[in-house]
Amino acid sequence: MAALSINNLVTEFDTDEGRVRAIDDVSFTAKAGQTLGIVGESGCGKSVTALSIMRLLPQPMGQIASGSVELDGTDLTQLPIQEMEKVRGARIGMVFQEPMTALNPVHTIGRQLTEVLLIHKSIPPDEAIRQGVELLDRVGIPSPDVRMTEYPHQLSGGMRQRVVIAIALACKPDFLIADEPTTALDVTIQAQILDLIKELQSEMGMSVILITHDLGVIAETCDDVVVMYAGKVAEKGSVFDIFDRAAHPYTRGLLKSIPTLSTAHKSTLSVIDGMVPGLLDLPKGCRFENRCTHSEAPCGGQAPKLQTVNEQHQVSCLRWQEL
Repeated sequence: MAALSINNLVTEFDTDEGRVRAIDDVSFTAKAGQTLGIVGESGCGKSVTALSIMRLLPQPMGQIASGSVELDGTDLTQLPIQEMEKVRGARIGMVFQEPMTALNPVHTIGRQLTEVLLIHKSIPPDEAIRQGVELLDRVGIPSPDVRMTEYPHQLSGGMRQRVVIAIALACKPDFLIADEPTTALDVTIQAQILDLIKELQSEMGMSVILITHDLGVIAETCDDVVVMYAGKVAEKGSVFDIFDRAAHPYTRGLLKSIPTLSTAHKSTLSVIDGMVPGLLDLPKGCRFENRCTHSEAPCGGQAPKLQTVNEQHQVSCLRWQEL
């Protein structure tokens, strides 16, 4: 089975204020058949990482400046666009963050679902329709033959998200990138969508990259975790390393901010003071230094590199051993 390896990825955007580096030297590997979680605050680079992998950055502003995205030894960043289009949907599927904008409002569900089948498979239109109905039924949509004729606005948020998942999985890809798949859905529907993804992963044997800001979802569903902050990897390791032996002050702060039964009686939750630095004005040293309660003089002048805690666990902190 395939593994997806991101190596020293740098993604930049041209803005009116100048060029910003949204992703800075990011490396991680999504192992075959497992679930990798990418977690962090809004604006930390999670979605840009996913769009970089798929080469769907907004043009002409966004570009991959350096690094590689390797699938089965092939660097996707170097593929001609026609070859990359064959990878999207067939080898790597993507569930986008907002299902209402991911679906075209002027085309029926059936047209959008059969399109991916007709592009990547040599099948006649009537067979594509039959497979589309099967896919909608598989993701738990009632009366799938009727839904094929309807438009996105006629479906609930949860049903639209199921349609997006069906489109992403239509060609049974090796990898599924799910970018905040439960955003704007109520708690019950969130649980159903996550259960659906896990069930389909088990059935199809695919790998999943799950992007979220919810550490509870990470703990429940993931094998490995990448914690991102201000465009860089703050910490990465197995889910047990991150939750039981977190080494970065930022990761610890995120974990402390999770509501628990023991903190239910408190009027306020633990928070990380301060703001994420702007990408146009990044500090010279550690990017978390201005919010870290353990920072010392070296932290502000020296940018930390990833250091090995154990075989799977790495952290980008100068003082992790002391802490």
